[in-house]
Amino acid sequence: MWAAALHRAHYVPISAGERHEIVAGLTDRLVAGVLTEPADPGAGQRIGADLVAAGFGSPEALGRTIAIIGSRLIADLRLPPDPALDARLTGLLAELAIGFASAAHDRSLQAQDLVRLAALAAHTRAEEALRVSEARFRRFATHDQLTGLPNLTLFTERLGRMSAAGETVDRAGVCCLDIDDFAAVNDVLGHRVGNLLLRDIAGRLGAITDRRIDLVARLDSDRFAILMVGTTCAEDTAKIADRVLAALAAPFHVAGTEVPLTASVGVAEGPVRDGSGAKLLRASEIALHWAKADGKATWRQFDRDRSNADAARYRLSAAMPAALRRGEFTLAYQPIADLRSGRLAGVEALARWRHPRLGLLTAARFIELAERTSLVVPLGNHLLEQACRQASRWQRVQPGLYVSVNVSVRQLQQDGMAAAVAQVLDRTGLPPSLLQLEVTEQAVIELSGVVMDTLTALMKLGVRLVIDDFGVGYANLANLRALPLHGLKLDASLTRPSAPAFRQAAAYHPSTDDDFLTTVVSLGHKLGLTVTAEGIETTEQAHRLTATGCDNGQGWYFGRPVPPDEITDAIVAQNHSMLTM
Repeated sequence: MWAAALHRAHYVPISAGERHEIVAGLTDRLVAGVLTEPADPGAGQRIGADLVAAGFGSPEALGRTIAIIGSRLIADLRLPPDPALDARLTGLLAELAIGFASAAHDRSLQAQDLVRLAALAAHTRAEEALRVSEARFRRFATHDQLTGLPNLTLFTERLGRMSAAGETVDRAGVCCLDIDDFAAVNDVLGHRVGNLLLRDIAGRLGAITDRRIDLVARLDSDRFAILMVGTTCAEDTAKIADRVLAALAAPFHVAGTEVPLTASVGVAEGPVRDGSGAKLLRASEIALHWAKADGKATWRQFDRDRSNADAARYRLSAAMPAALRRGEFTLAYQPIADLRSGRLAGVEALARWRHPRLGLLTAARFIELAERTSLVVPLGNHLLEQACRQASRWQRVQPGLYVSVNVSVRQLQQDGMAAAVAQVLDRTGLPPSLLQLEVTEQAVIELSGVVMDTLTALMKLGVRLVIDDFGVGYANLANLRALPLHGLKLDASLTRPSAPAFRQAAAYHPSTDDDFLTTVVSLGHKLGLTVTAEGIETTEQAHRLTATGCDNGQGWYFGRPVPPDEITDAIVAQNHSMLTM
């Protein structure tokens, strides 16, 4: 009955036979405890503790045990009524309850300890797993997965720590490099070869040894950087740049293919206090752009003056679209004189920018910036209309005065330029023969179909075409012979005497300069072209150019670029002088 009651009160995963065997053993010990005289004082407590140890540790198991033993044990032993037996049984059951409760309490504490230890162990394992995971994530976040080098994140962190207070590093250098034309490797040989090549590049950079090298990193794609600490001057970074170029000079052999390559390098060196470390990286990247712009396969040192000049040019470039909308671009006009008569034959329209802060800017300050973008096309159209409108007004005081306007290669490459010029002439009323367009030698070095079609259409329109700054470029003489041209403008460098170094040469003769100019002018005339000399500043130069047979002259001797009203005044004065002769 006791075994059955325990089974109903508390489930223990044992068989009925095993349960009966346990209870039979406890029953024998209870009988011995009741019948033994004198009584064993600890017998009941041990029975209660063993009952808990057997797995029956619930309050229901204790209650049913006391109920069954108390009501059945003496009766089932068929002993005559005896107050002493009843007293010993009562005491035995009390001890059993004490032992049961104590064992259950201890077991509960042990269970709690096990849970606590298990929780602690789990927490420890979780922390360790977290540390491992964080370490893996940290490496993933701070290292390049292809080459194993530190990445931009770690590189900038290191620079930041160097800039923080308490660091012992006073100066540092950054060497930023980019592989020249690396995209061609991926396009021709494929990205797999490109990736193998990047690993080899990383290996060569990592093999450069110098006590100042603190970190070699891959910043992105084919861009790498080297961080140097403890530098003393810019020369320290320059030496590393030379070693980088030397390390990459030998051809690479990747997947059975020899791959020669070059790199461009930008370096910067300076103090790293007060957060200036990040500025070093930016400075080295700026210098890297200079190395690219200066021909690649070289290195450039960051220079503050050059950087400030670049920034000023960028600000001008960014301000140009709004300036064009506000009408800030205008023209100054420089006289072009007939060298034989000295009379005004035409004027060249020169672009000017009335900058609200910097004042009047010459074309040298902004035209190149406009040519780098598509802005040169609308700007050129705007100035062309201004020039034609002004030239049309001048016809009232001097009929036949032409205006010469510079046009860029970008304008010539635009479909429909000739039609746009025709519309300007119609709107302004200027005859086509009084508009002269000046194109650079660059435009005619290699004539594209669009440029040739544009020049031919302009010629058919009746517009005059001349090559500007002739003699400083690499004009294709065959193209020069075939082009629909009206004239040449000799660059000022041709109209001035040879430099002293040339005049001291053994083969030099005083007549050399004049003979050379005569030959150039003769070439132009034999091609049926009008020849204009630029840069005439003195009477001697004017006479000299006249003697060579040159047709027209332009320069400060005849007049500086001036507003249109001053040209009008000069025309009026010239006409008055002719009338009084």
